[in-house]
Amino acid sequence: MPRASRAEAEQHRRDVVAATSRLVRAHGADKVSVPQAMAAAGLTHGGFYRHFSSKDDLVAQACAAAFAERLAAMEDLAEEHATGDVPARAAFLAGYVSAPHRDNPALGCPGTTLAADAARAEPGDPLREAFTEGLRNLVDGMGRLAGAADEESALVELSAMVGALVLSRACAGDDLSDRILAAVRDRLLGGEEVRPPS
Repeated sequence: MPRASRAEAEQHRRDVVAATSRLVRAHGADKVSVPQAMAAAGLTHGGFYRHFSSKDDLVAQACAAAFAERLAAMEDLAEEHATGDVPARAAFLAGYVSAPHRDNPALGCPGTTLAADAARAEPGDPLREAFTEGLRNLVDGMGRLAGAADEESALVELSAMVGALVLSRACAGDDLSDRILAAVRDRLLGGEEVRPPS
């Protein structure tokens, strides 16, 4: 069987990173194996080391990709709300602290799903570095949204949103989960009526 072309190999690498990004957000970095990550991308694990130096390298790239995905969605939201009645910041906050975001961790913010993994990683670990850089970029992105406040406010908002999502996921299925989301959303929006996505 002929080897994949350079373009195919690069596409395979992107596919593995994207699939792993979803897997680690859904299950955590420690719960995802190399064979699972490769299979999720439709590949065998035999070619793993042609693309990545280690599982840690893959997980760090998956984390960076997840943050890049979140930033791209934030930019789309900013464009979408550039001329509307709802400021982009309010739409972002309402969408973040929502039941759809809670119920879809594989597609959600890595700040909520990979924080514990990054916290357990040693200083200098690729995951910790990718997580920290991604979080820094997320805070910067929040500062660029229409209606955004200063960096300190963005840090407080992000901390409240991440905490609310983590706690609501931990008690999903109980009405406390929805109450957590509603309370934090209402507090962050200061009573502004912004419907979260359904």
